[in-house]
Amino acid sequence: MVDIRKNSVIAAVRSIEDFSKAIKSETEIIFDLNPDISDVKKKVAAAHRFGKRLFIHLDLAGGIGKDTSGILFVKDIGVDGIISTRANIIKSAKAAGLFTVQRFFAVDSQSVDTAVESLKSSKADMVEIMPGVVTKVITALKDRTNVPVIAGGLIECEAEILEAFEMGATAVSTGKTELWK
Repeated sequence: MVDIRKNSVIAAVRSIEDFSKAIKSETEIIFDLNPDISDVKKKVAAAHRFGKRLFIHLDLAGGIGKDTSGILFVKDIGVDGIISTRANIIKSAKAAGLFTVQRFFAVDSQSVDTAVESLKSSKADMVEIMPGVVTKVITALKDRTNVPVIAGGLIECEAEILEAFEMGATAVSTGKTELWK
């Protein structure tokens, strides 16, 4: 069983260079966001040799089926867990005995409601919610494009409005009527 401790930092890697840095880092968990059938077995062996746990994003895996056969393949080569946005993949991976992380993109309150319902069905071991930090995107867009930014989605209190303004948003859109002042 995989133990992801509270306040853990997980290395999310897309390149072999970042993977090489991750296995030598202090982090205990690596999320491979660009796995490929040609090298995933070697990555598993390297991660384990350095005492790391390797999760692969199955939705993004090149050459590995997004089905029961693909799940059994990654389990057999020693992958510690999978990441997926798809409830059916999470269910199959759990049934195969893999640790599962279901990934969601929270853009508004409806997407949060959808995530809740999906998690009830999939019974994922953990959930990854993205983006983890959105306020810095406001600054980046404003600074790099010089286009006024409207921050919208998941704005539910005055403090979040003020934070968006502090980060450079020109305006904020919200469905919370009590904030329309």
